[in-house]
Amino acid sequence: MSALTMSARLGNDTALRPVPWRRMAWVTWRQHRFALAGVAGLLGALAAYLLYTGLPMHHAYAAVTACHPASSLACSNAIGDFDTVYWSTAEAIAVLLQVVPALIGAFAVAPILARELETGTFRYAWTQGIGRTRWTLAKLVPLAVTVAAAAGAFSVLFYWYFKPFVDQGLQIRLPPLAPLVFDLHGVAFAAWTLAACSIGALAGMLIRRVVPAIAATMAAWAGLALTAGLFLRQHYLTPLVAHNANLPGSAWIISSWYTGRDGKPLSPAAVSQFLQGYHPTAKQVGPNSVQTNLDPVGYITQHGYTFWVTYQPGSRFWPFQWIEGGYLLGLSVLLLAATIWLVRHRAA
Repeated sequence: MSALTMSARLGNDTALRPVPWRRMAWVTWRQHRFALAGVAGLLGALAAYLLYTGLPMHHAYAAVTACHPASSLACSNAIGDFDTVYWSTAEAIAVLLQVVPALIGAFAVAPILARELETGTFRYAWTQGIGRTRWTLAKLVPLAVTVAAAAGAFSVLFYWYFKPFVDQGLQIRLPPLAPLVFDLHGVAFAAWTLAACSIGALAGMLIRRVVPAIAATMAAWAGLALTAGLFLRQHYLTPLVAHNANLPGSAWIISSWYTGRDGKPLSPAAVSQFLQGYHPTAKQVGPNSVQTNLDPVGYITQHGYTFWVTYQPGSRFWPFQWIEGGYLLGLSVLLLAATIWLVRHRAA
């Protein structure tokens, strides 16, 4: 058997017996264990901080909920003190966590294909009995599933941490559908993380350079997140309409306006001009407190105008979660499929 026939025979054997998925998974782990370690380190550090600050916060909130009667001045002051001490830190944490999926997609996933395409090492990988499709799947799917699962577990911890701020009267500040926290628990956080991973994979394949792919991933994810938060989410289901009503604290108010006696909407300038005649009277209700008899909305309503709002009730939290998680999952599958298609049709 000559060297030429031996090479041909080995090539045929390789085509008949491709590299097993188990061995491909091991290679993927060896190549990208530092990226996974970085994700684990980031989520682990954030989880440790949530536990460190959340345990004393929950202990303090237990004392607040134990106060009776709940309508008393002492209990109201206890809730106010709790909010003053803990809210600013919790709000800062929520803002910080908004960018975590983008960081994972940009720094852990975008370089996976971009680095190999930039350095040219992909050519060697395609000659080892793996094939382009199996090579891409072995690199992206295990990492994306692992990261999404870790994000889902982290979102459970975040829900525990933030629960005091969505209980009882604090719902007025933070309804369940509030943009600040809606996509940080339930199924949304894992779905957004998976979407960021798929965006990073496609950006790496299209741009083929690590640093520009990272920047493109951050920009694309930010655009998608802003579009969902500012425009899409409020229309997942038809908003409810109410007028001259006290809405529950869990309601997410979408818009509000006034109508005149003729039923036509009033401009903000007309409402402002009318309110110039508003002079609330007050009465003494305690040694150190007063209470106004009529608020601006009540004043306008009393003069024949109607206050309208459109809102999403807090009871729609889980339907909204499944809607958002569903289309993000579908988008992720489409982006990963596009990435695989591009790999298959890329000239070596």
